[in-house]
Amino acid sequence: MCLAIPAEIVSVDAAKATAVVALGPVRKEISVALIEDPAPGDFVLIHVGFALHKLSPDEAARTLEMIRAAGEDPATELTATEVAP
Repeated sequence: MCLAIPAEIVSVDAAKATAVVALGPVRKEISVALIEDPAPGDFVLIHVGFALHKLSPDEAARTLEMIRAAGEDPATELTATEVAP
Protein backbone atom coordinates (compact mmCIF):
# COMPACT_ATOMS: atom_id res chain seq x y z
CA MET A 1 0.00 0.00 0.00
CA CYS A 2 1.25 3.48 -0.82
CA LEU A 3 1.09 6.00 1.96
CA ALA A 4 1.63 9.74 1.98
CA ILE A 5 2.38 11.20 5.38
CA PRO A 6 2.49 14.74 6.74
CA ALA A 7 5.69 16.19 8.19
CA GLU A 8 6.97 19.63 9.15
CA ILE A 9 9.70 21.37 7.16
CA VAL A 10 12.70 22.14 9.38
CA SER A 11 15.02 23.71 6.78
CA VAL A 12 15.07 24.38 3.06
CA ASP A 13 17.92 24.31 0.52
CA ALA A 14 16.41 26.29 -2.35
CA ALA A 15 19.45 25.74 -4.59
CA LYS A 16 18.89 21.97 -4.51
CA ALA A 17 15.06 22.15 -4.20
CA THR A 18 15.27 20.00 -1.07
CA ALA A 19 14.17 20.34 2.52
CA VAL A 20 14.70 18.53 5.78
CA VAL A 21 11.42 17.48 7.38
CA ALA A 22 10.69 16.23 10.87
CA LEU A 23 8.22 13.69 12.13
CA GLY A 24 8.83 13.26 15.82
CA PRO A 25 12.53 12.50 16.30
CA VAL A 26 13.00 11.42 12.66
CA ARG A 27 14.61 13.86 10.20
CA LYS A 28 14.68 13.21 6.46
CA GLU A 29 15.79 15.11 3.37
CA ILE A 30 13.08 15.30 0.69
CA SER A 31 12.48 17.01 -2.64
CA VAL A 32 10.33 20.15 -2.59
CA ALA A 33 10.46 20.63 -6.36
CA LEU A 34 6.70 20.04 -6.68
CA ILE A 35 5.49 22.73 -4.25
CA GLU A 36 5.68 26.52 -4.25
CA ASP A 37 7.58 28.54 -1.67
CA PRO A 38 8.45 25.86 0.90
CA ALA A 39 9.49 27.35 4.24
CA PRO A 40 10.43 26.11 7.70
CA GLY A 41 7.28 25.53 9.73
CA ASP A 42 5.20 24.49 6.71
CA PHE A 43 3.54 21.08 6.87
CA VAL A 44 3.73 19.02 3.69
CA LEU A 45 2.33 15.72 2.54
CA ILE A 46 5.22 13.40 1.57
CA HIS A 47 5.17 10.42 -0.77
CA VAL A 48 8.31 8.54 -1.89
CA GLY A 49 10.61 11.37 -0.92
CA PHE A 50 8.64 14.21 -2.54
CA ALA A 51 6.50 16.89 -0.93
CA LEU A 52 3.23 16.72 -2.86
CA HIS A 53 1.46 19.71 -1.34
CA LYS A 54 1.22 21.88 1.75
CA LEU A 55 -1.39 21.32 4.42
CA SER A 56 -2.47 23.09 7.58
CA PRO A 57 -1.07 22.10 10.98
CA ASP A 58 -4.58 20.96 12.00
CA GLU A 59 -4.96 18.76 8.94
CA ALA A 60 -1.48 17.30 9.53
CA ALA A 61 -2.33 16.50 13.17
CA ARG A 62 -5.65 14.86 12.20
CA THR A 63 -3.98 12.75 9.52
CA LEU A 64 -1.19 11.61 11.86
CA GLU A 65 -3.76 10.69 14.50
CA MET A 66 -5.72 8.59 11.99
CA ILE A 67 -2.51 6.77 11.00
CA ARG A 68 -1.72 6.10 14.67
CA ALA A 69 -5.31 4.94 15.32
CA ALA A 70 -4.86 2.41 12.52
CA GLY A 71 -1.96 0.97 14.50
CA GLU A 72 0.87 2.40 12.43
CA ASP A 73 3.84 4.56 13.42
CA PRO A 74 4.08 7.41 10.88
CA ALA A 75 7.78 7.92 11.68
CA THR A 76 8.47 4.37 10.49
CA GLU A 77 6.93 5.24 7.13
CA LEU A 78 9.13 8.33 6.85
CA THR A 79 12.32 6.37 7.54
CA ALA A 80 11.30 3.69 5.04
CA THR A 81 11.00 6.07 2.07
CA GLU A 82 13.85 6.70 -0.30
CA VAL A 83 15.49 10.13 -0.28
CA ALA A 84 14.83 11.97 -3.50
CA PRO A 85 17.91 13.11 -5.44
